[in-house]
Amino acid sequence: MEGRNLKRMIGTLRVPLYTAVVVLYVVAQFVDAVVIRYVMGGAAVLALAVSAFYVRGVYAVSGTVFFVLGVSLFLYYGDSLSTFVLHFERVLGLLALFFVLPFMNTLIRVGRYDQSLSQWLQWKTGRAASLYRRSFSVCHLLGLFLNIATIPLLVRSLRAALQNWDRGKAETFYVRNLLRAYALCLTWSPMEVMISTTIDFTGVRYYEVALFLLLLAVTMALIDWGVAGVSYRNDPLADNGEANGETVGSVGKKATQLLAVLVVFTVFVSLLQHWLGKGFLFSVVLLLVPFCFGWALLARRLKRYGTMALRHWKERTEGLANYFFMFLGAGLFVEMLSRSSLLAVLEGWFRAGAEHAVWLYVMIAAYFFVTSFVGFHPLVSLTLLMPLLKPIVTLVPAVPLSIVLICCSLSTVMYSPYNISVSLLADELGVNPYRVGRWNIGFAIAYMAAGIGVAMVAEMLVHR
Repeated sequence: MEGRNLKRMIGTLRVPLYTAVVVLYVVAQFVDAVVIRYVMGGAAVLALAVSAFYVRGVYAVSGTVFFVLGVSLFLYYGDSLSTFVLHFERVLGLLALFFVLPFMNTLIRVGRYDQSLSQWLQWKTGRAASLYRRSFSVCHLLGLFLNIATIPLLVRSLRAALQNWDRGKAETFYVRNLLRAYALCLTWSPMEVMISTTIDFTGVRYYEVALFLLLLAVTMALIDWGVAGVSYRNDPLADNGEANGETVGSVGKKATQLLAVLVVFTVFVSLLQHWLGKGFLFSVVLLLVPFCFGWALLARRLKRYGTMALRHWKERTEGLANYFFMFLGAGLFVEMLSRSSLLAVLEGWFRAGAEHAVWLYVMIAAYFFVTSFVGFHPLVSLTLLMPLLKPIVTLVPAVPLSIVLICCSLSTVMYSPYNISVSLLADELGVNPYRVGRWNIGFAIAYMAAGIGVAMVAEMLVHR
């Protein structure tokens, strides 16, 4: 009983502690003071300790391994113990983005965009091929804003249409349709952490890679639709009824509003990045909350939005223990690994690959493919890879390199059994994550190959 009470008491510290870490991170970007860095690092260490009581699954294993290795390297290199708290800053930007994303999720729910699109999805679905394209489009659009919450929402929406199907065939439909659409929407989303982290690393602007990423997403979507059209051409579905006037009349308006939100937000973030010179990721973190409240004010739903947003934010923040534990452990490990001789050996491999760009891109693709099955979250893999690429980032064109890093890291969304998207869908379907992932491996490899192809085209068109 005492242990349970202790855990409950520690649990009350999560929201204020995570908030303190993020606020101190933001302050540290504007105030260059050693005392702030020490306080921020101390708060990060406390957040890691508190998160240890709530972390689960692969996040617990990965975070523990990274932390133990990081501490071992720290002790090996004999740094002063007083500097220990200064080695966690590398990943705080990623955690800050997870911290503010619930405000955008709530904006979509308050506007009932998710309900409208979900109802349209269920209306008059006669053929499976048609349902596949419609579901793909809805998942792609909602995924830009609701992130991972899109998958369980659409699973529930599709169940009625697929209830008469053989279970194995229905599962394949879910996996191919939802995970591919979700990965392709993240490919060009300005709020995707892989994109913001990558372009901050390579130094490109979002608008420099956006068209190439959108081209990649559209090309792969059309290929997938073509294959689905052949695979499901003879599979009829029951009509789910007549659409109500609100659904049919508003779906186009809702979709247009969502795209307008995305475009306006991207423009504002780009302007803020240019004005502050602090990076794309930080600009997203800084602008997202006031932008969402401003949009709610224009929509005349500020009071309702404020109430729902704060409640949803608190719930999501309490659930960030997995991310705080794993990424803080990984941040310490990467920071200390940058001093080791192993890094020099791996840098040599990538430097040799940089002499022929296509080989470098293939090495990057192979790296993400292998680490995704070892148990690394793609963000951790990207964080580990950046120090290896740092010596050669000026030797290769930045735009093509950004495209390859983005598409190869996001390919894991479709097949990695350790990725939250695959795990969540597997849980919804009641099947093994490895079984879910294998249905998308072929498409994921084709996606990475297409990304490398687009990168080569970008290399010919963009001289930098």
